[in-house]
Amino acid sequence: MSNGKRMAPVDTTWLRMDRLNNHMVIVGVLILRDPVDLDRLEHTLAVRLLSYDRFRWKVEERAGGAFWVEDPRFDIERHIRRARLAGSGGKAELQRFVAELAARPLDPAHPLWQTHIVERYEEGVAVVMRIHHAIGDGAALMHVLLGLTDETPDAPLHGVELPDEEREDAYSPPWEMLAPLVEAVERGVRASTGAARSVLGVVRRPAKALDLLRGGVNIAAELAYLLLMPMDSPTRLKGELCGEKAVAWSPPIPLPEVKAIGHALHCTINDMLLASFAGAINAYLAENGDATHGVEVRALVPIDLRPPGRARELGNNFGIVAVELPVGIDNPLARLKEVRRRMAALKKSYEPVVTLGLVEALGYGPKILQDRLFDLLLSRATAVMTNVPGPQRPLYLGGAPIDQIMFWVPQSGEIGMGVSLMSFNNQVQLGLIADVALTPEPGEIVKHFQPEFEQLLYHVLLDDWGESVFRKGEPAEPPAREAPKKTPRKRVSAKGRKAPAPQTGTLAKKPARKKAAPPDEQPVEEPAKAPKRARKPAVLRTMRPTEAPPPTRPRRRPRAPSRTSA
Repeated sequence: MSNGKRMAPVDTTWLRMDRLNNHMVIVGVLILRDPVDLDRLEHTLAVRLLSYDRFRWKVEERAGGAFWVEDPRFDIERHIRRARLAGSGGKAELQRFVAELAARPLDPAHPLWQTHIVERYEEGVAVVMRIHHAIGDGAALMHVLLGLTDETPDAPLHGVELPDEEREDAYSPPWEMLAPLVEAVERGVRASTGAARSVLGVVRRPAKALDLLRGGVNIAAELAYLLLMPMDSPTRLKGELCGEKAVAWSPPIPLPEVKAIGHALHCTINDMLLASFAGAINAYLAENGDATHGVEVRALVPIDLRPPGRARELGNNFGIVAVELPVGIDNPLARLKEVRRRMAALKKSYEPVVTLGLVEALGYGPKILQDRLFDLLLSRATAVMTNVPGPQRPLYLGGAPIDQIMFWVPQSGEIGMGVSLMSFNNQVQLGLIADVALTPEPGEIVKHFQPEFEQLLYHVLLDDWGESVFRKGEPAEPPAREAPKKTPRKRVSAKGRKAPAPQTGTLAKKPARKKAAPPDEQPVEEPAKAPKRARKPAVLRTMRPTEAPPPTRPRRRPRAPSRTSA
């Protein structure tokens, strides 16, 4: 056995982030339709997963840090198992099975992954995968997943090379802007742990953050700003954890509908989904009798920072941004507008790079520093949220067609909720995992997700959603709706009209007396023309919501300005 390969500092940080009530394990589910050859499926998973070294190596802790070493007692049957669900073997039983696995730690004496093939699930098969965060982040594991699949059911075992997917709708800051800062962070962190020591000073003495911020823009100063963020709103979603998990996922929503509405409202897919989830939280809190006005729920969102050409590498290479969801805004359009404004501001932020540098710095330092720092940062958030755009085409695994792909992100520290937005084959789904001490039934939140999206659909299809409501680059607050302009009438009443100045002298003329027209020739007032509305995209003109959304209060039109001055 070789001496092994030293684990990267970033991966070491995520390895040491395991807690008794929160394990750093990414859980994914693939639902396959019949026909499924179980032997071929097992063989495909084994051959393609073991082509990655980290799926054959275990972690060994030494005085100099953590190392990847080959497992001398590796047994594929320990990592790929078959299972059957209790009872009817439906969605509820699968959700309980996934929740039990999510709350169970992986065996550190062997490679940190495991796959369960659930037989006879809804006339097909469900594949449940558990992979430790130290092996890779969500972006890296999505490429692992794509490497397991084929584009045809009769593809050879070695598989096919799939192109990188376009990720324009996910939040990804332009690499040209971040690359110089990333390189500077990597050089500075590898040179010394001075940044980490400065940050520890912030933890011990928060007033020191003012000195760091006055000293210029650097890792410690930016981090001090993050650590001094105010707490988000106290809700039933925050509190002491018990470690037991519950999971739920939404029915698929057609991705073309989301894109069409986003196009009509000049929003990204990400904006639409975040606003719909914020509305689901609003509805859940109100349903439980909690006040929602002004509530802000902060979510930590990982941002992939891999440069071009390194997208397929395992490991962790992401930063984190803090996204405040405007849960307390009741109006769906106003909520969406605020989400769009906040996400546009975050795309200019350096927070992802700063947090990546922090995580790497902590990998060099002692675990006690990491724990104290992350406890301080994580206490200011309610959820971890990630959005992964998957392949938008049919895929096959072991010759069987893949019907759905879902996954759940692990939570860190005392955060009790993980939110995942996953798109695949022109469908998008919401996945939610939560600690049962805070959210016993996450399905009660998930059930509001699709109706909240349909509220936006109804506004686009039936309401005045034109250019006066959403324009590119407009401020957060929408302008007051203008009254429609009326065309001149042929007959105007003299009441309230200012009389012309009287004429004097010989040239003054008496007004001519107009002959009354017959009743059938009386002039008719022309109706006022309605303002021209923007034409809806073709997809929207043919869309029909699946069900009527709950009624909302009608918006009050602004009162016309007075004609008289005070």
